[in-house]
Formats: sequence, structure tokens, C-alpha cells
Amino acid sequence: MKKILLSLGAAVLLAAGAQAQTSWGLKAGVNLGKYSNAPDGAKDYQKMNTSFYVTGYADLPVAPNFSVQPGLSLQGKGDKYSFDGDNLDGSSTTNVMALEVPVNAVYYIPTGYSGSVFLGAGPYVGYSLSGKQKIKGNIGGTQAEGEYDIDFSGDDKHQKPFDFGLNFMAGYKLSNGFLVNAGYGLGLTNLSPSSNSDNKFSNRVLSFGVGYQF
Repeated sequence: MKKILLSLGAAVLLAAGAQAQTSWGLKAGVNLGKYSNAPDGAKDYQKMNTSFYVTGYADLPVAPNFSVQPGLSLQGKGDKYSFDGDNLDGSSTTNVMALEVPVNAVYYIPTGYSGSVFLGAGPYVGYSLSGKQKIKGNIGGTQAEGEYDIDFSGDDKHQKPFDFGLNFMAGYKLSNGFLVNAGYGLGLTNLSPSSNSDNKFSNRVLSFGVGYQF
């Protein structure tokens, strides 16, 4: 799947490069991720997990002020719980690094000579490359600390590796190509390998970053 995503991303970007008006962009920034459907007893302890993203993309104008932006992205995702109680004091952090191919439709709203406001949305497909879970704290009077690899394959996998969802973004691009942006990734895939519907969870990622389009 990783090779398929790389091939798909490369093919999309190469096809984009054949367009005369195509411009190229690079964005990077902070991801604040969590999983949906937190257990009722843990919802109050769920926090945003801080990670990062790096995205290369092509901007293909298809109409005045309207473009399609295919890309290839490295995305840090995951979840975090920070517990504070009599018998439970500590944290559990899940970090996942994923490779994604997003395709966004973007509309530019010119603001004179200074630049443009942009709004966009579109689907993405992704594949988890690696992951770790870190546990630290006091659980029922017992000190627990450790770091464990997350398994994405086999009968005993912890998570499904394939992800699909929708991206939403907004930002401002200056006339010199510099841009600032914010986004939200809404995962639509149930990542749980369990058949129990109560164990379902999906990615939710809020992002902020800067970039340059040339």
C-alpha cells in the first residue's frame, strides 16, 4: 500500500507538472490530533496530541480563481490521554506517522494586490507507516512506564493501516507566494481491527502551518 500511495502521488504530481499554468507549493506545520469515540470514562481526560505535517502539492487552475491541488503528505497523527486521579495519575500517548495523497478543490478570493483568501476541501487516502504508544504514570498504585510499537498488520494488529477521509482548509496567500493556513482532517475510516462497534475510532486532526507557492 505504501508503494501504491507513493506511485499514485508521483503520478498525480507528474501529470500536474504537464499543465502550463501549474504552480508548486510546500506547506508544513503543527498537527493537533485525537481519535473519535473516546470511551465514556476517559472523555474528560482526552487531549490533543501534538505532531507535525509536511505537504508538497501542485496547484492546477481549472477556472478563474479556482484550482485543484493534488499532493503528497507526511502526516503525524494519534491521540493522548492525561489522567489525574486518586488511583490513576499519568498519560498515554499514541503517535502515528502516515503517508497521504490529498486532492483538494481550492477557491481563491482576491483581496487586491496584497494576495488572496483561499478556501478548500477534498478527499485524502492514507497509509500508516509507523506508530508508537507511550505509557507513563501511576495506575492503581503501580508505577507503569513503557513504549510499545503499534502493529498495523497481522491477526493481532492494533490498528488498520488504511485511512480515508476529508480535508477542509482556509488561509491567506500573499502575492509573493508566502501563505498561512489552517485545516481540519475528518477521518471516515474505522481504524479499529475489532468487530465490536463500541471500539470504533477514526482520526480527527486540526492543523496550522505556513508555506510557499511558486
